[in-house]
Amino acid sequence: MSNYDNTNKAVIFKNNKKEKDTHPDYNGTINVEGKEYTISLWVKEGKAGKFFSGSIKEPYKKEKEAAEKELKSFSEKINTANDLPF
Repeated sequence: MSNYDNTNKAVIFKNNKKEKDTHPDYNGTINVEGKEYTISLWVKEGKAGKFFSGSIKEPYKKEKEAAEKELKSFSEKINTANDLPF
């Protein structure tokens, strides 16, 4: 266990899994005031030379997405059941 404080710090790596031009050239994580985000960077070419273009998002969570799909499916079943004529 580490006592390292990563608050307001980032770590970024070259994306070795890039398959399409739309995939980021670099990705990693960034901590902003104690909250973790994912960061994606693309290398772009401009009039003044190369630069980074990027985005920061909340981390992707498979469990959250699966739970939302299950809840939606359950909700649709309940709504269908309420439409029964008896």
